[in-house]
Amino acid sequence: MDCIEVCYTGALQPSGKWYTVDELMRVFSRDRCYWGPQGGITLTGGEPLMQKEFVLDLLERCHTAYIAACVETSAYVPRTVLRAALPYIDWLFIDIKHMDSARHLEGTGVSNQLILDNIRWIATADWPGRMVLRMPVVPGFNDSLDNAEATAAFVTEIGQNEINLLPFHRLGASKYEQLGMTYAYAEQPALAQATLEPLAAVYRQRAINCHLGADTPF
Repeated sequence: MDCIEVCYTGALQPSGKWYTVDELMRVFSRDRCYWGPQGGITLTGGEPLMQKEFVLDLLERCHTAYIAACVETSAYVPRTVLRAALPYIDWLFIDIKHMDSARHLEGTGVSNQLILDNIRWIATADWPGRMVLRMPVVPGFNDSLDNAEATAAFVTEIGQNEINLLPFHRLGASKYEQLGMTYAYAEQPALAQATLEPLAAVYRQRAINCHLGADTPF
């Protein structure tokens, strides 16, 4: 923010805004009358649970105010954070990037062990909310039938019956550009939803509800 304030050409602009929990609760209260009967808030990111103090306070305030809360997360967070947040969450969307730990490490920089362990724990927790597993399908990374088979086996193992496959898109390219980073998939075209059908068939053969892209009941 200091750089923005001293840039005499005005070339730099903030891409976000700071809010306190009180300020957000006032926004929610203002807009609540426009929500549908199933309306609420969604915390996404990045990884919202990395800001644990802020997010836990906000989730608890929403719960007290009878505002439904959804969290989109990678689940790559300490179990203590999930345990503290779960009572105030109604919906969880959790990404599974790859079932092979080595490939997951190669593609994301971290192992998938903590993520899968957290998903297993949530699946057996005494929690009345809904967990939806998602896989952003990235060509050449996690779009193989073998990975779909392994993921389907995991979903069945933990007693779940639902997954959402998301076709690759390049909407994040501008973020890399703003950060001066190289976007490895700059030349990769977005996937058509129809290309996910062979993967969807793997899940449906195991009686797993497989939703494609935005074609979901939620």
